[in-house]
Amino acid sequence: QAQLVESGGGLVQAGGSLRLSCAASGRTFSTYRMGWFRQAPEKERAFVAHITLIDGSTFYADTVQGRFTISRDNTKSTLYLQMHSLKPEDTAVYYCAASSRLSDNYSSPGEYDYWGQGTQVTVSS
Repeated sequence: QAQLVESGGGLVQAGGSLRLSCAASGRTFSTYRMGWFRQAPEKERAFVAHITLIDGSTFYADTVQGRFTISRDNTKSTLYLQMHSLKPEDTAVYYCAASSRLSDNYSSPGEYDYWGQGTQVTVSS
């Protein structure tokens, strides 16, 4: 099993930047495909970004492409989400997630086995 703990959220003005971190423990971090999701009030949890297990390929939602960067440091068992040019519509609780499945599907929450508790990101206009 994996335990995931997010950090780095907060309040930022539109146009600002934040870096989220997700510290993993338990089963070897490098064996998981990893993703970030977010959930705004009264909305469903939405895919943000994914990084693969083997070659570190990355995939992004259209809404964050070019502004957000997902990365992982397997030596530190940590996942990151660097966010630039933040907009009020980026306001949400951000969750990291881990998947032990061999699948090409990365954008569905159901593909992930473990979730963190979430960290709040609020972008003011």
